[in-house]
Amino acid sequence: MPIYETIIGLEVHAQILTRSKMFCACSADYAGAAPNTHVCPVCMALPGSLPVINRAAVEKTILAGLALHCTIGPEAVFARKNYHYADLPKGYQISQYELPLCHDGWIEIEIPNETGNRVKRIGITRVHLEEDTGKLTHTGGASLVDLNRAGVPLLEIVTEPDMRSPEEAHAYLTMLQRILRYLGVSTADMEKGAMRCEANVSVRPVGQAQFGTKVEVKNLNSFRAVVQALEYEVARQIAVLESGGKVVQVTMGWDEAHGRTVVQRTKESADDYRYFPEPDLPPLVIEPAWVEALAARLPELPDAKTRRFVAELGLHPRDAALLAEDRGIAEYFEAVARESGDAKTAANWITGELFRLMNTATVEIAAVKITPAAFAALMRLVATGQINLNSAKRVFAIMFETGRSPDEIVQELGLAQVSDADVLAAAVAAVVARYPDEAAKYRGGKETLFNWFLGQVMRETRGKGNPAVVRELLAKALKG
Repeated sequence: MPIYETIIGLEVHAQILTRSKMFCACSADYAGAAPNTHVCPVCMALPGSLPVINRAAVEKTILAGLALHCTIGPEAVFARKNYHYADLPKGYQISQYELPLCHDGWIEIEIPNETGNRVKRIGITRVHLEEDTGKLTHTGGASLVDLNRAGVPLLEIVTEPDMRSPEEAHAYLTMLQRILRYLGVSTADMEKGAMRCEANVSVRPVGQAQFGTKVEVKNLNSFRAVVQALEYEVARQIAVLESGGKVVQVTMGWDEAHGRTVVQRTKESADDYRYFPEPDLPPLVIEPAWVEALAARLPELPDAKTRRFVAELGLHPRDAALLAEDRGIAEYFEAVARESGDAKTAANWITGELFRLMNTATVEIAAVKITPAAFAALMRLVATGQINLNSAKRVFAIMFETGRSPDEIVQELGLAQVSDADVLAAAVAAVVARYPDEAAKYRGGKETLFNWFLGQVMRETRGKGNPAVVRELLAKALKG
């Protein structure tokens, strides 16, 4: 039996974050709204209504294309993509075909292996702009149509067939989602439908140049579903070939409940959609000056930020990647590092205590009440020995809950650390005098008792003793 190679290409649709829809002034923020309340004659396709291009959606598409190293075409043409489905009121979707906004780009992903991470470049065929469809709800033998989503700007990103495993597809989607969020182009939340994925998958014997027959897999609404569907479909195609059959080009749906792909329909070709230029919209002329202005707005992307955090701030690569993954967290970290002058300690606090509290409270970084200046002030209290680490964590939790300053909380709770040598020497002397037998055993060679004595002195000072000063005084006292 031959060994088979997997070939995967992905088509990703991501809703673009704009105030209004793609071709009308209806609000694009329809989440939670009653059905068919964000609609107008344009997005309902009523006779005589005419579309108007949303400039913000065009700009965000170009931004995405630039971030994905695409060529931005001098002209883009909207086309009618004809197909009839109940959630498409016009009977066609306004999309782009022959002249998309962006084409011929790439994205780099990292694949873990035995020696670290392997970097692979995935080609981007095109990035184009279109409108979303409505939504169907099937219930009680009927289908209900909600057109709130119809006309929302939609970004389509199509890759070359460059992925060779479900793991590579997962890595690609993860990186793409991160980039779109960094740009503020899309929330790219698959679970909420803001990012949707379709996979084209085929298999061929290793060494064969010609691709196998590809099958499109739809209904992939999570990263987990993508991996599981691809694994199942690859195994299914190999089983068909090994039994002497032929893989047929069809569109499959992913049946999450049963963990399998199922045939939905015979695969359409581009000719079936009868693309032709949208007669109600003029070609978009993309001036070079416009592209240059948009390129100047590109933020530092997560991979570049990770490398800078390692090279300039001395962070461990794992911590750097964790902090750079979300743009808001990265900016918050840099602000704390700037205020405190101690990037490594700031990174430890953020990836430790802050992330723990955020996860418990299920809040995003934008909702955190601790300002970078207050965060740095708490770090200085620890660094200068005014409070110990345990007290600092207690103060930090109150800061997270209330947004109050660390100095105010420390004063209110009486947590200031005692560093006065005379006060601590008296506490040490009292503890050593209270436990003469243990002191004798320590002097006799049982040095493990030192930490026990340290705990007793900290209890004597109600946890306020400066541990470094206490250690020094205790070591002298126990020498006898």
